[in-house]
Amino acid sequence: MKLIVGVIEARNIPAMDLNGFSDPYVRLQLGKHKYRTKVVKKTLNPSWGEEFSFKVEDLNEELLISVLDEDKYFNDDFVGHLKLPVSRVFDAHQKSLGTAWYSLHPRNKKSKNKDCGEILLNIYFSQNNSFMETCNGDNASTLRKHVDMTIEDLSRSFSGSSNSPSPLRQEDNVSSKEEKSSAQKSLAGRIAQMFNKNFDTAPTTSTRGIDLMEIPETSRADISDDKSDDQSSSLSFEEAMKALDSRDQGSEIPINLSGGVLLDQLYVIAPTELNSLLFSPDSGFPRSLTEVQGFTDPQFGPWKFENGGESLKRVYSYIRAPTKLIKAVKAIEEQTYIKADGKTFAVLAAVSTPDVMYGSTFKTEVLYCITPGPELPSGEQSSHLVISWRMNFLQSTMMKSMIENGARQGLKESFEQFASLLAQTIKPVDSKDIGLNKEQLLGSLQAEPQSDWKLAVQYFANFTLASTVFMSFYVIVHIWLAAPSTIQGLEFVGLDLPDSIGEFIVCGVLVLQGERVLQLISRFMQARAQKEIFEFDAMKEPPSVLDVEVFDFDGPFDEATSLGHAEVNFVKSNISDLADVWVPLQGKLAQACQSKLHLRIFLDNTRGGNVVKEYLSKMEKEVGKKINVRSPQTNSAFQKLFGLPPEEFLINDFTCHLKRKMPLQGRLFLSPRIIGFHANLFGHKTTFFFLWEDIEDIQVLTPTLSSMGSPIVVMTLRLARGMDARHGAKTQDEEGRLKFHFQSFVSFNVAHRTIMALWKARSLSPEQKVQIVEEESESKSLQTEESGSFLGLEDVSMSEVYSGALPVPTSFFMELFSGGELDRKAMERAGCLNYSCSPWDSERADVYERQIYYRFDKRVSRYRGEVTSTQQKSPLSEKNGWLIEEVMTLHGVPLGDYFNLHLRYQIEDLPSRAKGCQVRVFFGIAWLKSTRHQKRIAKNILLNLEDRLKVILGVVEKEFIAR
Repeated sequence: MKLIVGVIEARNIPAMDLNGFSDPYVRLQLGKHKYRTKVVKKTLNPSWGEEFSFKVEDLNEELLISVLDEDKYFNDDFVGHLKLPVSRVFDAHQKSLGTAWYSLHPRNKKSKNKDCGEILLNIYFSQNNSFMETCNGDNASTLRKHVDMTIEDLSRSFSGSSNSPSPLRQEDNVSSKEEKSSAQKSLAGRIAQMFNKNFDTAPTTSTRGIDLMEIPETSRADISDDKSDDQSSSLSFEEAMKALDSRDQGSEIPINLSGGVLLDQLYVIAPTELNSLLFSPDSGFPRSLTEVQGFTDPQFGPWKFENGGESLKRVYSYIRAPTKLIKAVKAIEEQTYIKADGKTFAVLAAVSTPDVMYGSTFKTEVLYCITPGPELPSGEQSSHLVISWRMNFLQSTMMKSMIENGARQGLKESFEQFASLLAQTIKPVDSKDIGLNKEQLLGSLQAEPQSDWKLAVQYFANFTLASTVFMSFYVIVHIWLAAPSTIQGLEFVGLDLPDSIGEFIVCGVLVLQGERVLQLISRFMQARAQKEIFEFDAMKEPPSVLDVEVFDFDGPFDEATSLGHAEVNFVKSNISDLADVWVPLQGKLAQACQSKLHLRIFLDNTRGGNVVKEYLSKMEKEVGKKINVRSPQTNSAFQKLFGLPPEEFLINDFTCHLKRKMPLQGRLFLSPRIIGFHANLFGHKTTFFFLWEDIEDIQVLTPTLSSMGSPIVVMTLRLARGMDARHGAKTQDEEGRLKFHFQSFVSFNVAHRTIMALWKARSLSPEQKVQIVEEESESKSLQTEESGSFLGLEDVSMSEVYSGALPVPTSFFMELFSGGELDRKAMERAGCLNYSCSPWDSERADVYERQIYYRFDKRVSRYRGEVTSTQQKSPLSEKNGWLIEEVMTLHGVPLGDYFNLHLRYQIEDLPSRAKGCQVRVFFGIAWLKSTRHQKRIAKNILLNLEDRLKVILGVVEKEFIAR
């Protein structure tokens, strides 16, 4: 006999993670059989909707249901558990406990969390009156020989219609007396009670030596008297749909499964007709599909109501065609209607392939959702078909990744054939050719109107209204029972004033309560009548996050109180999912009331396919390097790797090391909205990403031995941001901000410039973005790295700050930029601490680059800021000197991220003097953000630079004389 356990959802489970949420899953155990559900990320009210089947061998066993929180690097946290005797289910009415909420209990009495939440379960015994079959060892051949005889004898023995001994009863003759005495307590005795009320007179059976066998479907129908099965088999498909429609409780449409969307398309057909085409027993489409996909021996079972008429199911089996890797295997697909209200249909198909390797450890689940589409200009109806999938692992296995990849590839090919055949049968609709305006599109996606009475009950079911009604009723009863009082004081006929302080307070409370109730009614009526539509211009960058905050606002002169806030992440959501979404609000008031906000979000690209090219053109100007458009295949692989929506596109990727405890080699991927890292080391994958807006600061650390002689890019995220990527962070500072370290770039300069350009583009204010758009029309043509431009120096206005002849040869003066003793001594005298530099690297012919890092002494800057600098040297055109160009970035000083400093050193030989050189220094500031303090900052930097130049040049002269 089989015990069916449906794990539906849970609510109010405690938060086990630092982010205030949990990653819960359910583990079920009955005897030696164990199962577990999928993991639902970041929620306190998870929904699973999974069903499990257990073979019951002893009714004295207990079903153990445990809820745990997944932790990737440590042991999973225990949330709560529930123990349920199997005998309680068997003794219940119709062998079913129905769908009910059960309280979860802590591990022991000493646990801190006493309230562990509740879980919704559907527990019942399978009503097919079957036995479990296990063919193991020497008994397998015996069972095969006596299958028909055993089934017939069992049915006769339980019905009392035969007295002839069966093979099973012959074993009873040699069984012990103790086994006979305990037969009524065994599973066989309990099952016999189902068929014969006079169990005391029925012959006993024993299971010693062989296991009880499951009766096949054909024999099951002969001995079963379940009237519901007979009725369901007699119902037509249309009648079954009407029955589901009448039983629909207004449940929401299930969300897409976590594996991804296989098909998302509009078709010119009514939803009911599309549902009949795909799932009706009379439809020829499923059979045509099996022929196209190469499946053989398709067998479609009838649609049947199960579990007391609550669910409509059918079983569809077929033999999959052999491939190069696996032979032909039998697949069993169980299709279940989750929702069918006449307009919307949702069918969950669970496919099992027990004959393949590890086939008993997983099931492939596919969800078909059919919803009404927008009305077409021709007046025809349309349907929106979305098919999504996921892998449901019943047991843990090391082959999980390989199984998922194989299933993903197989499903992709199968549903490409499905979409092709369906497009031949019914006409698909191109959303671009619908011709609907925004108002029509919004109107087509209106949710089903909820009853005003239902909304009113939900809104007014609070303490304020209940207390007001009670006090009003109390006062009315008091007036009815009280005798009229004599007129006294300043009263006259018709005017009854309070006679005590108590009466005055009661009157005041009634007036205030009445005012609050009237405000509640007024707000409810206004909310039902209003509908707001807001439109935003996302400009050239696709939006990453939409921040929403709900206020209690009573007027322009009252302080607005925040009722809750929410964040909609466009990167982690598909556009189709945002068309009609309920977003839970965060905040003390919102979480106490479990408030949700109903939003409909549309991202409409009005600028065609030029968005990518225009965005890359702007980035090319910032980076100073040509950026090529990636192919659709590369973008698709990038989107699948990080689970991104289709509108995200890859800009560039770099090979680098992620520094944690040990450096991990991988690739850094950059797109307009995210920065992601992926590594695959011997099958162990490390993948994470975070938004550019999450980054608070980017710094470059000097090369060290631990960084293998490469500068380190340190990205510091904002507080409480990027928690999904915390496994890739190296450290977490005192305030709780994550820090990510990337090093060993093949071309550090290009990678650093690209990262900084993308980060600044996302962090600029709207006014600065408008200014960039205006400047683009007047910008110069882009010069690539090969043409000789260096970090956009040609766009900076440079002014000469020093010019003079030094009694030092050019060769000796160039030691100032060699990284040797003269270089370090001059910088230390100028107030530069911890000075370090990388060796000169050849970028191209006669062009070299290096990186510099140092800290300011407090004599130079009281903020003791840090400087990261990039220098490039190249010989002059006449080969009589050198040109040194430098770009400096200041960190740790006020407004340091508002500008970059540009320097140019021009050193030439003096023809008139053998031991002398002409030195000219130019200076400029590149403003990245606008500020009203530009003049003050420029003046301060110029004075400091002049002082430092005097010190440095003085050190060069003294060292030359000393030598």
